[in-house]
Amino acid sequence: MSALRLDGQTFLEMLICGAKNLKDNAERINDLNVFPVPDGDTGTNMTMTMEGGLAAVINEKPESIGAAADKFSGGALLGARGNSGVILSQIFAGISEVLADKREASTLELCEAYESGIKKSYSAVQNPTEGTILTVFRESVEYVRENIDKIETVEDFYKYHIEAAERSLMGTKELLPVLAEADVVDSGGAGYLCIAVGMYSALTGEMHDVTYSLDTVGESKARVNIDAFTRDSVLEFGYCTEFLLRLMSAKVDPDAFDEKIIVNELEALGGESIVAFKTGDVIKVHVHTFTPGEVLSACQKYGEFLTLKIENMSLEHSEREKPDKKPKPFSVVAVANGEGICSLFESLGADVIIHGGQTQNPSTEEFTAAFDSCAGEKIIVFPNNKNIFLAAKQAAELWTEKDVYIVPTRNIPEGYSALSVITPGITDIDSLVESATRAAEGTVSAQITRAVRSVTIDGQEIEEGEYIAISDGKIAAVSVSAEDALQSMLESVEDIDLMEIMTLFVGACVTASVRAEITEKLEELYPDIEITVYEGGQDVYDYLVAIE
Repeated sequence: MSALRLDGQTFLEMLICGAKNLKDNAERINDLNVFPVPDGDTGTNMTMTMEGGLAAVINEKPESIGAAADKFSGGALLGARGNSGVILSQIFAGISEVLADKREASTLELCEAYESGIKKSYSAVQNPTEGTILTVFRESVEYVRENIDKIETVEDFYKYHIEAAERSLMGTKELLPVLAEADVVDSGGAGYLCIAVGMYSALTGEMHDVTYSLDTVGESKARVNIDAFTRDSVLEFGYCTEFLLRLMSAKVDPDAFDEKIIVNELEALGGESIVAFKTGDVIKVHVHTFTPGEVLSACQKYGEFLTLKIENMSLEHSEREKPDKKPKPFSVVAVANGEGICSLFESLGADVIIHGGQTQNPSTEEFTAAFDSCAGEKIIVFPNNKNIFLAAKQAAELWTEKDVYIVPTRNIPEGYSALSVITPGITDIDSLVESATRAAEGTVSAQITRAVRSVTIDGQEIEEGEYIAISDGKIAAVSVSAEDALQSMLESVEDIDLMEIMTLFVGACVTASVRAEITEKLEELYPDIEITVYEGGQDVYDYLVAIE
């Protein structure tokens, strides 16, 4: 292709090929981790973000590039997962803003749209870090702008864009020394390059297959255990029901139809966690219900289903229990992983638990669904993972029914400490959030897990199979056993003898006998500290520890 302008259908084909190339390389991108721990999920998060965008537009035949960009952007915003996924969705949101009223786009207009993507993505991050996907995207667009007079065709535009992105990606090692030491490039930047290369291949004809399966990549939820719901079980949680409904002209006026009509009907049927998002003549619906058949019958009055998913939430555990619908000053939404941790957070006052964490980042849409199910006049959110914060923030900006406050907890131990200060009935939410934030900031936290590859970090050599303790974003200890790594990390804590409380969350892979031994050992080493040990049941990390 050597076109001077880019139309909607071609742009859609490019997005499909970009998503496909990213999907094919998702595991490689996941492995681009600075720390050699089994929690890489950038490739998965970005792929699922792209799939969220494609789900909103893939069955369309967009008449203009503006329509294609708008529908893709809306779906990507809701489907965004992880920091790189949120930034990616903001890149496309910025692109969409400039292309919105255009039937086709020239190379100059594409450049202006991509420059808008720079502004939008940088504004989404409070303290942008150079050497990440932000840098790779910005520098590649700036290079196109510098050479715009030489660029005649759409193909040339993406060729220049990719050449600069490749150079910028290698430069991330220079901007972030930790990447150079670990001998990896930035994973988010690598993911974006995969998308750009895939989009370019659609123009050159190198990637001929523009079909795409929207099956979830790197499935974020555990395999369903059907034995968890037997013939004697009681349906406590209902069904998570999701579908795309195309409005039909024979039934309604698709252009004038208000999705609130569906929301009101589903509420009348007792539905909860209702989200209805209209893009063109397609409405994406999410609802928790005990009667999915009634939901489908009600919605089929307005159109026909394009996709449909119904899952028994007693098997999914996507939400631990139905939140209390009685009015109250505030509701609490917390992200957690592990049966024991989820139960503990509920006992501390979490109204809704979003199942997620490392390698299982919830999407923006999952947050908005959780917000919709809350009865509180205001909502307090504990993301409990630094890679989930941006998705929670984006959800709070998209969902405007109530005020949402986010406590920037970076991990489960910080989330535990912050939740511990939440007191029901308080109406001064600002002070409450400030207290929770201070509690999180005052917590010394660490995660202990096994290294999945050999690497050198901060001058310290780590061999594959060794256990490492990570605290405050740094390697605090390395040892041949998880328990030794935990003890070594504790020994490195400054003024630990002045600390008062230690909370240990034991992972799913730790046996009862080992748990008893480590508990006894810690009580012997720190007799003046109040030590509490929970069976957290979390994945990835053998131990999580909070010291206050």
